[in-house]
Amino acid sequence: MATVLKIQGGFPLNGTIQISGAKNSALPLMVACLLTDQPLTLTNVPNLADIRTTTQLLEILGVVATQGEDTRTLCASHITSTTAPYDLVKTMRASVLVLGPLVARYGIARVSLPGGCALGARAVDVHLEGLRAMGATCDLDEGYIIAKAPNGLHGANFTMRVVSVGATENLMLAASIAKGQTILRNVAREPEIVDLANCLNAMGAKVEGAGTDTITIEGVSALHGATYKVMPDRLETGSYAIAALITGGDVVLKNTSLDYLPMVRETLEKAGAVFEEEVDGFRIYQNGPIQGVDVMTEPYPGFATDLQAPMMALMGICEGASMITETIFENRFMHVPELVRMGANIQVHGASAMVRGVKKLSGAPVMATDIRASIGLVAAGLAAKGDTTISRLYHLDRGYDSLETKLQGCGAIVERIKVDAS
Repeated sequence: MATVLKIQGGFPLNGTIQISGAKNSALPLMVACLLTDQPLTLTNVPNLADIRTTTQLLEILGVVATQGEDTRTLCASHITSTTAPYDLVKTMRASVLVLGPLVARYGIARVSLPGGCALGARAVDVHLEGLRAMGATCDLDEGYIIAKAPNGLHGANFTMRVVSVGATENLMLAASIAKGQTILRNVAREPEIVDLANCLNAMGAKVEGAGTDTITIEGVSALHGATYKVMPDRLETGSYAIAALITGGDVVLKNTSLDYLPMVRETLEKAGAVFEEEVDGFRIYQNGPIQGVDVMTEPYPGFATDLQAPMMALMGICEGASMITETIFENRFMHVPELVRMGANIQVHGASAMVRGVKKLSGAPVMATDIRASIGLVAAGLAAKGDTTISRLYHLDRGYDSLETKLQGCGAIVERIKVDAS
């Protein structure tokens, strides 16, 4: 028997949804515990498969982890291993973030090459180039990265040849306890980068410039423990905002902010969305039929690639047509055949997809191919006529905390059911 998500579509979402903490922020924040022998307590931590996997990985390294409902306390006072094994790292590309902290604090790290979503080439070259600039030797051996810096890392002037969120995070973590000053140029500017800098500074680091394309880090000899609240998940925020629009609903999203979604807000407003800001979030609903708008994914503050799939679902029922261009990941149109199964009119031309709006999508059995494709299919299923069943839910569980409960609270008819897997 396999578990699928069954959605009876055609019901507008109306109500309030509490946005969880950001997975993409919580993961590097958890890894920051490796930089100190004192406890790091994180609050507003989402309950997700990737959080559990990262906790397991840290425990294998010797971290003592305790958890509450939405908290994690992590203490790396007695690290027993500097090897991040393939069995865990293969399931989640963010696991490579342990590389920088381990080599910075312990002088050696052995980390499996990462896995995660099937989104094409996700080389760790920029991570390694930065660590080499800081004095580490980095070699590949039987699928593992072996990084060594027996005398510790030193500051460096390093310009990334391509903007990489993961490499920015890894090098920030490593540089925080390196000797001297590190200047990182052409870095990622995402809000999660700012969140990591704020957490590191709360632990005693000296990080400046996060949120711009140049980050300066004055290395300190040691970091200390801290308590830090994980930022709201802007991708979950955008996903539920799109779900409200695609169903013709009226939803209030709490524990979040429109400040994290400048280009997404602008794009959705062009499509017909109305936003009303509130003290701890905002209300979203539509003003007339959804209009086709062109979208190009770009690094922050551009339109987030992680919201491309739900946006494509929304454009599937728009008036007119939309051209969606993906510039971040070459394999991020794998949800297109699934949306077509539901009646969407989409034609892919290289890195772009032409979406011509149809009056109604139809429920169908579909399969998720990555985290964000899965939420795109959920959005489509909520708007479709009839029943949609989505398989391979482990993708959804990596990125969306309590999805069914949140949607049910707004009137959606959605549940997990067992089906014959044969």
